[in-house]
Amino acid sequence: MEYWYVDERSGTRYPGDPLRWRGDDGAPLSVVPPAGLAPGDVDTGVRSLWRYRAALPGDLRPVSLGEGCTPLVPRPWSEGDVRFKLEWFSPTGSFKDRGSSVMISALAGAGVTELLEDSSGNGGSSVAAYSAAAGIAATVLAPEGTSPAKVLQARAYGAQVELVPGTRDDTAAEAVRRSSRMTYASHNWHPFFLQGTKTLAYELWEDLGFRAPDAVVTVAGAGSIVLGCDLGFGELLAAGSITRRPRLLVAQPRNCSPIDAAVHDRPAPEFAPTVAEGTAIRHPVRLPEVVAAIRRSGGDTAAIGEAAIAAAARRLASLGLYAEPTSATAAAAIDVFRERGAIRPGETTVVVLTGSGLKAPDKLRELIG
Repeated sequence: MEYWYVDERSGTRYPGDPLRWRGDDGAPLSVVPPAGLAPGDVDTGVRSLWRYRAALPGDLRPVSLGEGCTPLVPRPWSEGDVRFKLEWFSPTGSFKDRGSSVMISALAGAGVTELLEDSSGNGGSSVAAYSAAAGIAATVLAPEGTSPAKVLQARAYGAQVELVPGTRDDTAAEAVRRSSRMTYASHNWHPFFLQGTKTLAYELWEDLGFRAPDAVVTVAGAGSIVLGCDLGFGELLAAGSITRRPRLLVAQPRNCSPIDAAVHDRPAPEFAPTVAEGTAIRHPVRLPEVVAAIRRSGGDTAAIGEAAIAAAARRLASLGLYAEPTSATAAAAIDVFRERGAIRPGETTVVVLTGSGLKAPDKLRELIG
């Protein structure tokens, strides 16, 4: 199946090629949206995100570990119920497996035998796992302060993990410098990664009886869930399979909240360390696209303090939900969005919990005691 990439900022198109990860001028690229699905297009005989294969570009041979098909669990939260999407049931314990499965499938099909990834933890673990499944040698660059559990996980899959001094952005810059010498499989840059994350939207649509939720609450660092939901629900809307997009309600830690600042047209606050390490990205490469997606959905953003993130992690655990602090940030924002009227009584609200608490035992030991 032929497909194309597009630079949404200039409108420039490029022939689809799994080895291309950005435009000639350095801009990020997206896959030109394929036709969305109708209920009958879902391959219900497949128990993974590949049940939505008809919505994915190219003729991919799946590299799959059974990702997707994660639980959607209703739980009370303050004055109402929400539904928590437990993405930590993914094979490596985080939602990143959706993007990794599709991206690694494309790269393996293109004959790639070694690749480079940069990550604050979960993305690197995920890319390492799927590279191992595909027989691809992976090098993962991670900030020196990355959770030891995440570093161990990536190394266990056979990846070569190098810890880079400085911030998350320093790690990304080092990866871009090396990208001329090795295939760059960046979960923040590669167009096929977003094709995997968009399956979250298709899965929520199927979970809810082939209808869209009214609102989706998620945490964001680079914003791949935001962009994936924008892509998936946009395709479903274009196909006539839903009648409206859900509002995308996005939480960030106040200590690193460039998306929140951009949506509300104010300067980003000075960066400070955050317990939500997976979101500590000061300069998201797709920031304009993330902001546009939130606004297109009629959504909103919120910046959450460290104490509120810690309280939400404890509160989730009291409900039986053991979430890493990064994903607890989304739960911490529920009450904020309710107070603003972005979450409304009687509507269906989904809160995406992106990663397992087993990913960050040291941080949770500090928060929970």
